[in-house]
Amino acid sequence: VFQVMSLCCEACKKVIFHVPSELEADTLVGRVDLKECLQSAEFISSSDGNFKILEDGSVYTTSALSLSAEKKTFTILLKDIQEQVQKKIHVSLVEEEKKTPKTRHARDTILKRTKRRWGPIPSVMIENSLGPFPLQIQQVQSDTAQNYTIYYSASGPGIDQDPKGLFYIERETGNIFATRAVDREQYPSFQIICFATTPDGYSPEVPLVHTIRIEDDNDNAPYFTQDLFEFCVPENSKPGVVVGKVIAEDRDEPYTLHTTLKYRIVAQNPPITPAFSLHGDTGVISVLLPQLDRELVPSYTLLVEVRDMAGQPFGLCTTGTVVVKIEDTNDNAPSFKQIQYETRVEENRVSVEILRVSVVDLDEPGSPGSGAVYEIIRGNDDQAFEITTDKNTNEGILCVVKGLDYETAKQRILVIGVNNEAPYLLAPHSQQLSQSTCSVTVHVLDVDEGPVFKPCLLRLDVKECEDIGTAIGRYVAEDPETGNSEGIRYRIPPGQCNWINIDDKSGEVRTVRVLDRDIGEMRRGQCNVTVLAIDRNGKTGTGTIQVCIVPGNKNFPRITQTDYIMCRDRKPICLTAQDGDEAPYSTPFVYRITDRNLASMWKIDRHNDNSVYLSPKGDIPFGVYDIPVSVMDNGGKVGENTVRVNLCDCVTPTECAIRNRQLTGGNVTLGLWAILAMILGSLLLLLILITICGCCGSGVMHRQVTDDCANHNLIISNTEAPGEEVMDHNIIPLQNTCDQGGYGVKTGEQQTFEMVKGRGHTLESVKAGGHQTLGSVKEGGGQPMMDTCRYSYSEWHNFTHPRLGEKVHLCRQDEEQKHSEDYLLSYNYEGKGSLAGSVGCCSDQHEEEALDFLDQLEPKFRTLAETCIKR
Repeated sequence: VFQVMSLCCEACKKVIFHVPSELEADTLVGRVDLKECLQSAEFISSSDGNFKILEDGSVYTTSALSLSAEKKTFTILLKDIQEQVQKKIHVSLVEEEKKTPKTRHARDTILKRTKRRWGPIPSVMIENSLGPFPLQIQQVQSDTAQNYTIYYSASGPGIDQDPKGLFYIERETGNIFATRAVDREQYPSFQIICFATTPDGYSPEVPLVHTIRIEDDNDNAPYFTQDLFEFCVPENSKPGVVVGKVIAEDRDEPYTLHTTLKYRIVAQNPPITPAFSLHGDTGVISVLLPQLDRELVPSYTLLVEVRDMAGQPFGLCTTGTVVVKIEDTNDNAPSFKQIQYETRVEENRVSVEILRVSVVDLDEPGSPGSGAVYEIIRGNDDQAFEITTDKNTNEGILCVVKGLDYETAKQRILVIGVNNEAPYLLAPHSQQLSQSTCSVTVHVLDVDEGPVFKPCLLRLDVKECEDIGTAIGRYVAEDPETGNSEGIRYRIPPGQCNWINIDDKSGEVRTVRVLDRDIGEMRRGQCNVTVLAIDRNGKTGTGTIQVCIVPGNKNFPRITQTDYIMCRDRKPICLTAQDGDEAPYSTPFVYRITDRNLASMWKIDRHNDNSVYLSPKGDIPFGVYDIPVSVMDNGGKVGENTVRVNLCDCVTPTECAIRNRQLTGGNVTLGLWAILAMILGSLLLLLILITICGCCGSGVMHRQVTDDCANHNLIISNTEAPGEEVMDHNIIPLQNTCDQGGYGVKTGEQQTFEMVKGRGHTLESVKAGGHQTLGSVKEGGGQPMMDTCRYSYSEWHNFTHPRLGEKVHLCRQDEEQKHSEDYLLSYNYEGKGSLAGSVGCCSDQHEEEALDFLDQLEPKFRTLAETCIKR
C-alpha cells in the first residue's frame, strides 16, 4: 500500500505524482481530472507506452517500471474530434521520500507470488431501461477481502452532467447496481474501478476495472445537415446528370439498423412530370426528365425524406427541402422586332447616331445567352457605317463614321444581322434556326459643299537640280454640285516650305527654287504643301501636294587614289571610285583605259561594283606610267581620271619611294634665298675645315705630338680591353702622328695610316721596305712627305689583318698568360668569298672609287632584303 499525492500546477498543463521508485504492472499511479481540461474528450492517449489512461482519468502502469532518474515525465493527449479541439496535460513522476514500513508489511518489500485473477466481461445495460431500479448489473468478489468500494466514470460525446450516484456497490456482497435509466448518447459506456480491502484498509489485490456498456435504443430520428439544399443544373441536361447530394445523420449507435438511412422524394413543385430522381442509399439527386426548359420552369422545389431502420415503416424519419435552379443556356436565338427600317442623314456628317434597332430573346436577360451582337452583313463596303450594342437596353445603335456623298449615292440600303454573345446550343428535339436579319434604308440629304480635291493627297516627283519654273504637275478641285472646276481658284497658304507655287486659275504647279538634296531643308527629300480651293460662294476645300526630290545624276564618278607604286612582283592595283549620287545613278561602275597604247600594255579586271584591279599585261619596262582611266556610273555619266603607276624595280614600295625622293631632289629648282643659304653654309664649313687642318697639319710637319694628342681630337669609344693601365712592350705608340693604334688623320688632301707592331713596320715597309709611313718619305730633311698614291684594299687587308689578330689575341690574355672571358671575344665564322671584302674600308676610299664595290653586293643584299620584308 502506498500513498498517491496529486498536485495540479496550472490546469491542463502540468500534474505531479509522488510515487515509489519501483512500480509493478497495473499499478495505479494517480487520477487526473480530465473534465477540467476538456469536457467532451473522445480520444485519450499517453505519449509513454508504459502508462495507460482510463476514461475517468486514472493513470495505470502497463509494465513493471523503475524510475531511473529522479523525475520522469509524459503527456496525456485529449482530442474532441467533432469540435476539432486538442489539449495536453503534462504529467511528472517524482520519487517519494522513503518511509519505514509497518512490521506486518515488512515482507511486502520482497518479491511475492500473486494468484491469477479473473476479468469479467463488460456488462450491458439497456438504454432508457424501465427498471425496476435499483437494477443489478454485475457482482465482483475477492477471496481475501470482504469490503468493496468502487470509483466509476463515464465517457462519451454527450456528457453534460455529473453521473454521481448512477451506480453503487454493496460493501459486503460486491453486487453493482444502477439507480436510474441512462441515455447512451450522453454516456455510451462506464468504467467501474473496484477496490477490495480488508477491514483494516489493506488491499491485497490489484483494483479491478469493469466496463458497463449502454446498449443503444432507437430513440433518435435522423436529421438533415442543412435546412435547405440548393443546387443548379443547366437546362436541356441529359438524364443521369448529377445535380447534387443531400446528407443526413443519426445520433444512434453507428453501424446498426438504428443508423441505416434511406432517402426518397416525397413531393415536387410544380407538380408536373417528375424531373429528378433520388438515390435511396447515397442521397444523390440526378436528372430524370430529358427536357429541362428554363423558359418553362426556371426552378424546382423537392420535398425529400430520410428514414432510419433501413427505410422500414416503423423507423424514425425526417423531411427536408431541396431547390434545384435551372441554369440558362443559349437555346433561343434573338430575332428583330421589325424586318425593315428607314432613316435619314445629311451628307458629310460623321460620328452621328441615325437609328436604333431592337430584338426579342427568350433567354435569361443579362446573360451571355441573351446579349445581342449586331453586324452589318451587306451594303457597307466602304465602312461608312458602324453598329454597336447598348448594354443597358440590348438595342443596336447604327452610326455614320464616314461622311456620305449625296452626289455619289442618294440612298444606302444596309442588311443587319444579330447573334448572341454565347454560342447557340441546339435544344433536344428542335430544328436549326437561321440568323435573324433586317434591312435599313438610309436616305442621304443634299448639302451645299465646298470644292473637293481628287485625290486629296497628290505626290509630285521632281528631278534634282531642275531649273526654276519647271512645271511638275497640275492639281485641281471639283465642285461636288456641278462636277467641274469652273470658278475655282487656288492658292498656297503662307508658312510652308517655299519650293513650289500653283497657278490660281489652272492649278498648274511649278518650282520656285532649284531643288538640291544637299542643301539645308531639302536634305529630307520631300515636303508636304497644303493647297486651298475656293469656289464662287466662298466655300473652301483643302488638298495636299507631296513634293519629292528624285535623286539625279549630277556628280561624276572619280577614283579616290591615283598614285601607286608597283614593285617587281607586279601585284595588281585595286582602283576604287566614288560617286556622290544615289541609286540608280551610282554603282555599278564601268572602267576603261582610254589610251590605246597604254591599253595594250595594261588591263583592267572587275572586282566588285565599285572596284577593279589594274595590272600589266606582260613584262613591260620599269618606269612611270600615266594611265587615263574613264569611269562611267549607272546613269551614263563618265568621269575622266589619270592613274599614275610607278613600275619600280623594288621589293617594297617604301624602297622605291625613298629612291624617287632622292632622284627628284636634284631636279628641284632652288630659290634665291635657298642658294644664298647654301653658299653661306658652305663658306662656314670651309672655314671650320681650314682651321682643323691647320692645327693638325702643323703638328705632323713640325713637331712631335704628345701621347694625349688623340684624346683631344679623336675619341676612342667601346674600349673593352685591356684598358689604359695595361702596357704591352709590343704595342708602341707611333711618332709624328696624332693617332694611336690604327687611326688615320687626314690633313688637307693627304691621309696617313700608321699601324705599327714593334718599330718600323708599316704598310709601305711590307710592300717595298724602308718606309716608316704609308706614304713615301724623303731621306733628306727629316720631314715626312705624304705620297698621293692610294693603296688597294687587298694591300690594306694584308697589312692590318695579321697584326690586328695579334693585338686582339694579346688583349685576351691576363698577366699569367691565361685567357680571360672579360676581354674581346671572336664572333662566329659567317662565311668567306664576298667580292666586296670589308665594308669598313669604304670610308677611307677615294670618293670616285669608294662605291664601286656596292655593285657586287646585289645578289646577297637582295636576298637579305627580301628575308627582312617577309619577317
